[in-house]
Amino acid sequence: MSLREAIQSTLMVLLYLLLQIFFMRNMVLFNYGFCFVYIAAILLLPVETDRMYLLLIAFGVGFVVDVFSNTFGMHAAASVLIAYLRPFVIRYQMESKGMDRIDIGMRSQGFISFLGYMFPLILIHHAVLFLAEINNMGMILYSLVRIIASAIFTLVFIIILELFSRR
Repeated sequence: MSLREAIQSTLMVLLYLLLQIFFMRNMVLFNYGFCFVYIAAILLLPVETDRMYLLLIAFGVGFVVDVFSNTFGMHAAASVLIAYLRPFVIRYQMESKGMDRIDIGMRSQGFISFLGYMFPLILIHHAVLFLAEINNMGMILYSLVRIIASAIFTLVFIIILELFSRR
């Protein structure tokens, strides 16, 4: 990764963090859907990013969101999990298309491939986040609705941001 790409990635992570902390934290859709746009900072990092750096970045991003959201490590845990699973999803996509290299982004991957990459990881992140906070099995249906609504809300918002991105 060149110095220019490292600076761009750092700025992207900071912008997504600021967007989450100051704006998206208060954006709730019908008391079910929550937008966690900060995970795009982890999922849109270059493919060449070293796995250890990726895990550290994910922990740092999740920790900062936890500090501002009072969630006691839940965002950090969910973020580290998707950062850990990210290379496996990327490798699966590369093998299924017979490609040697893949760039992350809607313009470079195409809409369907971008959805196939983002949606499972967003769904896993939200499942970890919402299932960790239920305290009895009577809330499982409510949590499943929140997981699906939040995953769709987050994905749509990330797609909108990708449409206006210059990458």
